[in-house]
This record gives sequence, C-alpha cells and structure tokens, in this order.
Amino acid sequence: MKSILGISAFYHDSAACLLKDGKIIAAAQEERFTRKKHDASYPKNAIEFVLNYGNLNLNEVNQIVFFEKPFLKFERLLETYVAFAPKGFVSFSKAMPLWVKEKLFQKNLLFNKLKEHDKEYKSDENIFFSDHHLSHAASAFFPSPFEEAVVLTADGVGEWATTTVAVGKGNKLEIKKEIHFPHSLGLLYSAFTYYTGFKVNSGEYKLMGLAPYGNPIYEDKVKQLIDIKEDGTFRLNQKYFNYATGLTMTNNRFNNLFGQKSRNPNNEKLTQFHMDIASSIQKVTEEIMIKLAKAIRKEYNINNLCLAGGVALNCVANGKILQEKIFDNIWIQPAAGDAGGSLGAALALWHIDQGNKRIINSNDNMEGSYLGPDYSKEQIKNNLKKLGANFHELTEKEIVDKTSEALIAGKAVGWFQGRMEFGPRALGGRSILGDARSSSMQKNLNLKVKYRESFRPFAPSILREDVSTWFNLDVDSPYMLLVGQIHSDKKIEMTQKENNLFGIEKLNVQRSKIPAVTHVDYSARIQTVHQKTNPLYYKLIKAFKEKTGCPVIVNTSFNVRGEPIVNTPENAFNCFMGTELDILVIGNCYLIKEEQDSSLKINYKDKFDLD
Repeated sequence: MKSILGISAFYHDSAACLLKDGKIIAAAQEERFTRKKHDASYPKNAIEFVLNYGNLNLNEVNQIVFFEKPFLKFERLLETYVAFAPKGFVSFSKAMPLWVKEKLFQKNLLFNKLKEHDKEYKSDENIFFSDHHLSHAASAFFPSPFEEAVVLTADGVGEWATTTVAVGKGNKLEIKKEIHFPHSLGLLYSAFTYYTGFKVNSGEYKLMGLAPYGNPIYEDKVKQLIDIKEDGTFRLNQKYFNYATGLTMTNNRFNNLFGQKSRNPNNEKLTQFHMDIASSIQKVTEEIMIKLAKAIRKEYNINNLCLAGGVALNCVANGKILQEKIFDNIWIQPAAGDAGGSLGAALALWHIDQGNKRIINSNDNMEGSYLGPDYSKEQIKNNLKKLGANFHELTEKEIVDKTSEALIAGKAVGWFQGRMEFGPRALGGRSILGDARSSSMQKNLNLKVKYRESFRPFAPSILREDVSTWFNLDVDSPYMLLVGQIHSDKKIEMTQKENNLFGIEKLNVQRSKIPAVTHVDYSARIQTVHQKTNPLYYKLIKAFKEKTGCPVIVNTSFNVRGEPIVNTPENAFNCFMGTELDILVIGNCYLIKEEQDSSLKINYKDKFDLD
C-alpha cells in the first residue's frame, strides 16, 4: 500500500492530509489543534494526527508533497519589486530576510521539521512540490463525482496565477489558462474586506454576509478599479491598490474614489455606506464569475464545473452560477482555500505524476468532509469526568429524542459527534444547533453564544429529500457552499413600512417560516443532510421534522468569534461553559447547563482575538 502525505503551510490555514492508495484517509487544519485561527505555521499537530490515524510512522510514508513551489513565489516577489521600483521598498525589505533565511530553502526547512516527527526519517528525496493552482484544481476535480470537468480556480495569488482554468478527464488534469498577479479577483475582494474594516484572509465571508443589507450603488466606481472583458477576464488598475508594493491593501486614491477612509473596526461602526460598498463588490464579483463560467462552458463544451480557491467559498456567487444553468452539474471542494491545497497536492502526485486511475464515487470521495479526529465513548466519558462535568449517558435513540425536544424548546445546543470536518464549515460534526422557526434564535446565537456581529446569517441544515419544498434548489449541497432563495410559499411578504427600512434595521423583520436562517434578501446558505454520510445528524433532523413538520434546523460552527471550531471534548466543554449554550451533546453524553458546577464557568468572550 502506497501512502502520500500532503502539506500546506506558511501563508494561512496550514493543513495536512494523508492518502493511502489514492483514498483520502484523514485531513485537518493546524488551527484546530493550536487554537490559533487561520494558523499559518508548520502543521506539526495536523501531521501527527493524520499519521496516527493512518497507523503510520513518517519513515513509512512513500511521498511527501508541499502544495506550492517556493522558488516561483520568490521569482514573483523579485519581479514585482523590479516592476514597481522604487515603490515597495519597505514591504520588499521586510519580506526579504525571511525568504533568504527560510522560505527559499523550503525543502531543507521541511526536512528538518519532518525529522522531529520520526528520528528514522533520514532522506529528503521523497519530498516534492506541486504548483499552487494545480493543487487547488486537483483538490476540486479528483474527489468530484465527474469523469470529465472544467475546473475554475480563483483566489488571492499562488506563485504567479490568481485565476486558472483547467480541464480534467479521468486521471488527467491540465491547466489551460491563467490570469497572473497583480490582477486578482481574490485580492480585489480582500481590498474591500480591508476597506470595510474586516481582517484580510479571514473576514471576506463577513463582507459577503453584509452585502444584502446594502444596495450596489457603487458598482460603477468598483468598475473603475477593474477592466472586465466579455469573457470574464480582467485587469486591475494598480493606481488604486497598495498590496503589490505596500503594507496595506488600498491607498488614498482608493479612499478618494469612494469618498471615505477605510473603516477602523476599533472605533467606527458599520454604516449604510459600508453595506452599500459590500453590496457593490459582491455584485461585481458575481458578474465576473458568471462571465468566466459562461466563457469556459462555451469554449470547452464540458457539462461539469468544479470550483476551488478562496473565491469558491463565496457561496452567493456559486449560487448565481447554478441559477444561470450554465453547467449541468457543479461540485465545489469543501476545503476550497489553502488548507485544501494539502489534499490537492497529494492527489495531483498520485494521479497526474504517478498515473494511478481514479475511482469515481457517484456522490464524491470526500466522505462528507468528515476527515478529522474522532473520539470513542470511553475517551469522551473520561475527558468529561476529568473536567468535572455532570452528564447523562444515553442511547442513540434517547440522544435523538432529547436533543430534538431541546431544539423545539428553544435551547441552543452544542453538537459534537463523529469526525471533525475538514474545511471552514461545520457540517453537523462540530456544530451549534437551534430551531430555525424561532424569530429570536439568530439574534440570540450571535450575541449570547457566538459573541459576534448581529448581522451575521446562519445556515439551514435540511434533509436532502425536502430541500426543493423549502428552497428554490434541488441539488446536493452537502458542504454549505450554495446559496438559494426561500420557496415562495414559505415566505412572509414584507409590509411597505418594512420595505422602507435601511441597513441593519432590516435584521429583525420576520421574512419566512424559518426566520433564523432567512437572510434579509430571502436567501440561505444551504446544507443538505444525507443519511449515508452523517446518519446520526440525519436522524436528529428527521425526528425534529416528525415532531414539528419542519425538516430544517439552524447549523453554525461550534466556536465563538475568533476561535477555531472545537476539536476535542475539552474544547467543546470549555465553549459550553464559557457561553450561554444550554445543552451539550457529545458522543452519547448529554449535558445540561443548570446541572454543571457554577465554579467551572469561564470568561470565554475575551479569550480569543477577534477575527
């Protein structure tokens, strides 16, 4: 049996993945172990986990592959400085020492780090390097259910590429077209993330969530920044940006164009202006992605589309591509960002370089993206006892019954079951759950449990067979990467007075029979739940449906703002005791907040840096 260890690291969202004979055995992000969100460091803990899960020592691994090529990245850094010189000297001089000391000699750096896992590991001859965008494309195509597909990858930047088109067939995958740095849709979106006061490489999903509160009145001004061709290709006007040469994303010319400085999140509130800005950049992003999709559908005449790269996490744009019916089928890698590069690099080595055949699964080969650690009943029980927790041990039937009753009673439930998810979304393994029918659930979860901005929407988890009766969607969406509209017969039409509300005033208007998961534009980021991939979660929602007639519950990630999703029973218990969660269901153990020792409560709200 041949094994491949895939690694992504040193930019953001470091991760590791293990393949055995091409099958995905385990994958996890480093942040889940270190508790440092978007941790970019060498993924020591993630590597230890995947090796242990695969019962391997490092010296038994056949190949190790890194998700990008550092020499090409260094070439871009040098050429960018030469192209913009003398501008950019400050950022160039800050980057250079680290490159000369470590990054340029990444093979040696990796070898030294890997030796820490296993003293028997003595040669670096099995270390390989993939291309950044090929890693992304491979992560999307090879696990997909398609024999043939066109793959669109869009992110900030890899080595040089920022947007690529690849064509995959069988075990072959080839990049056909590229757009190069500094012209980047991901960096354009990140520039607006920065401008509205959110963290780059972290807050882009907040910008997407803010967009429906605004109107795209700055669309024309956004288009002064970017020249968009009919086929979706584009060029950014570098006069307005600072990311190629400076230490910020935007500059004063950018501020002057929109009439305000970038928002300081520490002392400036979000206003209608920021909501309109968010709406405008979101609309332009959707236009570009739709034009690109139409052009590649026409050029390659292939029915299936795969998406990867950070921009593929823009589930609103994904939903618009689906709505346009450009392709017959769409599949999106759940770990679409850099974490997924560890998986893609390993799959590219196995299939493209080594010529191994693909085994195509009619769903996909991601195992529902439940690829992280899991814990036995005994481990959970022992952990909880050590923590001083009071708990009830229940049968599976009792767990489903009591949890569904708690949801109906309006309780906020921490749900920790099976393997942890790989990728940024909680999919019913490490989730906080609530009643989607509740008009107060969204606000309460945001303010009292998640400790985050009140405008942030929550996702519905729905039984796959019921999705088309509640939403204008009838495809699988297991990874919460497609946005659809609430079905017309489930909507509550707004009054004239409610329609005249502006911005955040819209938040508390009840728009549907499931208000906790209905965004201000009647949209929802949908997760379809499948009996095969997550049977217990499926049973829970089915029991909820049998008792209420509603097959939809609220699903948000099990963490507070700024915290990575919980990984261990201890993480889950700490979050439970540090927030206003009412119930914790962990394995077969059922915990009620009122029954816990009050001295175990902790100040959790300020424990993590805000994201």
